[in-house]
Amino acid sequence: MSVRAEVTGAKRVVVKVGSSSLTTAAGGIDPQRVRDLVDVLAGLRDGGAEVVLVSSGAIAAGLAPLGLPKRPKALPAQQAAASVGQGLLVHRYTEELARHGVIAGQVLLTVDDVTRRSHYRNAYQTFAKLIDLGVLPIVNENDTVATSEIRFGDNDRLAALVAHLVHADLLVLLSDVDGLYDANPSHPGSTLLEEVASVEDLDGVRIGKSGAAGLGTGGMQTKVDAARIATGAGIPVVLTSADNAAAALAGKPVGTLFHATGRRRPTRLLWLAHATEPKGTLVLDAGAVVAVVERRASLLAAGITGVEGTFHAGEPVDLAGPDGDPVARGLVSFDAEELPQLLGRSSSDLKRELGKGYEREVVHRDDLVLL
Repeated sequence: MSVRAEVTGAKRVVVKVGSSSLTTAAGGIDPQRVRDLVDVLAGLRDGGAEVVLVSSGAIAAGLAPLGLPKRPKALPAQQAAASVGQGLLVHRYTEELARHGVIAGQVLLTVDDVTRRSHYRNAYQTFAKLIDLGVLPIVNENDTVATSEIRFGDNDRLAALVAHLVHADLLVLLSDVDGLYDANPSHPGSTLLEEVASVEDLDGVRIGKSGAAGLGTGGMQTKVDAARIATGAGIPVVLTSADNAAAALAGKPVGTLFHATGRRRPTRLLWLAHATEPKGTLVLDAGAVVAVVERRASLLAAGITGVEGTFHAGEPVDLAGPDGDPVARGLVSFDAEELPQLLGRSSSDLKRELGKGYEREVVHRDDLVLL
């Protein structure tokens, strides 16, 4: 049996486990499932790898203590369940890791923590120090305080972005399905895709969006999206079931291996592209689109023909062409109400009439990512 070199050669691994792989049919945390997962992670560490765990399950863990029969739809109720369940979940991990002499460290993130320039540096430094101290970081979205505007939305995407943030060599997505199939795996004739080398390999694949047992927030679509983010940034991905975790991390050909398709990108720009929602849109003329997309230039006021939305300096906005389709996203240097008086005017003209502060770029190329 062949061994996957991308897996066995990984020195730093991010493992993501979904709610359905940790919970009972009634919705509570399954102690045996947690123990089995921890045993696998401890074995990986014993083999010399550094491990970061992105774990769902906080909301699911809070359902039974609160007497809730299923995952609530309202955000405040989800936050309440997460508040109760997060402590229970991490306590369970802490106890199980202690059997192996490993210390657990909790890291709760919101989008804001990793898209603002100063915050993402702090996030990286926290992870680096925890790993340096031999701690196994356990990551989750900060569901107790995150609002709909600052949520990652699913832990698959969070895991892909964390893998990039911590400079991981491998991302492993553990689910209740043993890999990616070309159709619903319950349908006769569906086939497991053992490897995905490019986006073209997914042509014709029918990807479902439903999660299992109503406990998770994402189905196969979110996992494929996460794999695209990670592989596009140079990180291979293995997608398989939690039951196959040990075999997958040993490099055995189980589940689906997504090969890296791109090279590592500046961390903050990856987060800007995949973890932010635009606060507005700047409409560009055709010349500005060419400058931004082909020449990778900064966006100047002279190339903007319209402003949509309400936003403040430093917030993300989409840059759209004359047809309205977004071509890039960036952090804007002006408030929305300032921009109308600047549109279509040269930097020298703005400096002469309004002062030197208005000579600057509307979106600097260092704060801009193509979509």
